[in-house]
This record gives sequence, structure tokens and C-alpha cells, in this order.
Amino acid sequence: ERLPKERMLRFVAMPPPDGAGAARIVPDLAATLPGRGIWLSARGDVIETARTRGAFARAARCQVVVSPDLTFELEAALARRVGETLGLARRAGQAVFGFTKAREWLGGGKAGVVVQASDGSPEERQRFLGGHAGRIPAVAPLTGAQLGRVFGREHVVHVVVQPGRLAERVAQESERLAGVQARP
Repeated sequence: ERLPKERMLRFVAMPPPDGAGAARIVPDLAATLPGRGIWLSARGDVIETARTRGAFARAARCQVVVSPDLTFELEAALARRVGETLGLARRAGQAVFGFTKAREWLGGGKAGVVVQASDGSPEERQRFLGGHAGRIPAVAPLTGAQLGRVFGREHVVHVVVQPGRLAERVAQESERLAGVQARP
């Protein structure tokens, strides 16, 4: 399946340090590592199928070692990227959290993306969006505790990020994370 790069994941075969043995498959989430890239859809079932059926070795044209926990490692790395991007937005003054402040930005047209805690109540998440549901992208990539760590709190449920590159990146990484988390 052909998709835009933003909806795919890149992997590279890293040769062993001593030059002997099989190369190791590593995710290249920023798409900056040297070498021939192996691009796969950001979907858990696709990655798991590629891992179990030897697709990485065929694509890399060499003997490779693939971690049996590759999907879980990807989930953790993508969640970390979402958190880091939210942290950048917070430090740049492009993100606010909390029901009241976030709702003000949402109503004032300052919302590029709404980030909500994945373990939050679906009814509360929907109530927060109100009439903006469907007009502004809303994602739920992290738990309330993970969002809290980004904002220096114990628990955060609602975050609004201003329109711009950081909001686009949060939405993009959240979409890739959701795809990897979806399992058959």
C-alpha cells in the first residue's frame, strides 16, 4: 500500500559494531538514520506480519535480527515522541492544559489540535469538545499520567495546542501511535 511518509514508519538495518553477524533492525522514527530505509504502514498488524514472515530480511537484502518486542518498542518510542513534542509546545507557549484554559483556547480559535487523556471518560472528552467535534482534530495518544508528566502535574486530561508545525507533528505522531497500537 502506498501512503504518505507521514503515515508510515521507517526502519533501517544497522550493521553490528564488529562487522560480523546479522544486522539489527531499528526504527527510524525521524527518518534521519543513514542507509536504505524500509518503509511500512504504521499499523501493528503490518509490522508484526513483516517481523514474523521475514519481510525485513528480504527488504534489507541481508541477514537481520528483529526484536520480538518490536511493536511494543515502537509504541514506547512513539509515545515518547508525542510527549517530547507536547513539551516543546508547552515551553514555546503554544500549549495549555486544564479544562478552563484549554476550553478558552478552543472557543477563541486558538486550537490546532486537542489532545486528551486516553484513559479519560469518553463522555467528558466529548463534553469538552462540544460543538467543535469534527472541526478540530482531537487525539488521545497518552494517559492522564503521561500528559501530567509533560506539564509538571500528576494528571492532565485536556490539552490544546495552537495551530502550526508542533500541532501538526502532535497529530501526525498520535496517528502513527494509534495505528501501531491497533492489533488484530
